[in-house]
Amino acid sequence: MSVPAVQIPAGSSYDPARVLPGFEHLRRFWDPAHGCVTVKVLPGDYYVSQQDEMISTVLGSCVSACVFDRLRRLGGMNHFMLPEPLGGERGSWADTVGRAARYGNDAMEQLINAILKAGGQRANLEVKVFGGGRVLATMTDIGQRNIAFVRRYLEAERLPVSAEDLGDVHPRHVQFFPSTGKVRVRQLRGRADKVLVDGERLYLKRLANDPIKGEVELF
Repeated sequence: MSVPAVQIPAGSSYDPARVLPGFEHLRRFWDPAHGCVTVKVLPGDYYVSQQDEMISTVLGSCVSACVFDRLRRLGGMNHFMLPEPLGGERGSWADTVGRAARYGNDAMEQLINAILKAGGQRANLEVKVFGGGRVLATMTDIGQRNIAFVRRYLEAERLPVSAEDLGDVHPRHVQFFPSTGKVRVRQLRGRADKVLVDGERLYLKRLANDPIKGEVELF
């Protein structure tokens, strides 16, 4: 699969040929404010890069982990809405393309495995985690469940957390630079807050209409 064309100014070090296999489909664009290509990660997605670019996402009750190999200077981000299925039964859903990263446990495993496949070393990984806001006030606190999951997962895997910004009631805009490990986080309020909450509700409804064996009930 070829990478969609991006208008890149002369002098940029970005090379479409260096996009790692499996990530060609993700939306990318030139960000003049940061002077780099930006890749947008949506719920259920993850992305790994070894280039000087930015990975961006917006989080409400979702959580994103930014994983960085401090020696190889490569990293990636995921974005998951649900922590894990109940009951331990998963059937064959984990092999289904396009929805396997809906749960945190698979989102974490896929991100870390993709970084290792790209040349990262587990001993060199550090993690920054964001999100888990209580933005869906009329529903179960999915954000807190996501926070509890990601902390439990990282402790069990003995992966060091170098920074976190979790909880609260506001959505976040997260910008991760995989070649340096740097992250910028900005809280969203007002109209942007409402747009994101509406988007999360629609995403949850899509998941409810696309059931997977053992999936937690949300409504």
